[in-house]
Amino acid sequence: MIRSELIQKIAEENPHLYQRDVERIVNTIFEEITAAMAHGNRVELRGFGAFSVKQRDARQGRNPRTGEAVDVEEKCVPFFKTGKLLRDRLNGK
Repeated sequence: MIRSELIQKIAEENPHLYQRDVERIVNTIFEEITAAMAHGNRVELRGFGAFSVKQRDARQGRNPRTGEAVDVEEKCVPFFKTGKLLRDRLNGK
């Protein structure tokens, strides 16, 4: 499912809301999650999962085309850990 499909589904299930308002709500939620993670904070959605930021150390990598060693800088990467309820639903429990 992509963002526009999510907006469409929420708008269909809530006919009292205008689609532009649903779009604004969905965009605000994603922007807040992104902003919190950009500040290094963890975002937990109970039953769904938790978004966090992990630090990757600098390391030596390889250029796959030439095999030449290259330096890879340290960086932050997003990480998602599923919640118990989501895991259980995916596994049919």
